[in-house]
Amino acid sequence: MSAYEISGTIKVIFDTMTFNSGFQKREFVITTDDDKYPQDIKLQVTAERCGMLDSLKAGQRVKAAFRLRGNEYKGKYYTDLQAFKVDPDGSGGGQSSAPPQGDYGSYGGGSGGGEFDDPF
Repeated sequence: MSAYEISGTIKVIFDTMTFNSGFQKREFVITTDDDKYPQDIKLQVTAERCGMLDSLKAGQRVKAAFRLRGNEYKGKYYTDLQAFKVDPDGSGGGQSSAPPQGDYGSYGGGSGGGEFDDPF
């Protein structure tokens, strides 16, 4: 599957969510500024990549590389933007991680910390 990139300003970084299975994800929102109407785009990182958001903060410009991920759970369909690289200042040379080797899945739940039932 193809990788995509988005540049903008971090609006919010949510706490890491840990599910009953041990699966972890962390969501963040980037506000784009390259369109006539700025968009707030929510992305996520999973597993060991959750820590790569620790050095970033709201208001910081970044460039994120991501893949589209989708799944079906109990008759509902979910689409996630799963980031695998986030570069501060959109420069391409900051905090990053290798592209994911497998599909970590996705979850259509809300944001915030705590434990959740594993949807898989």
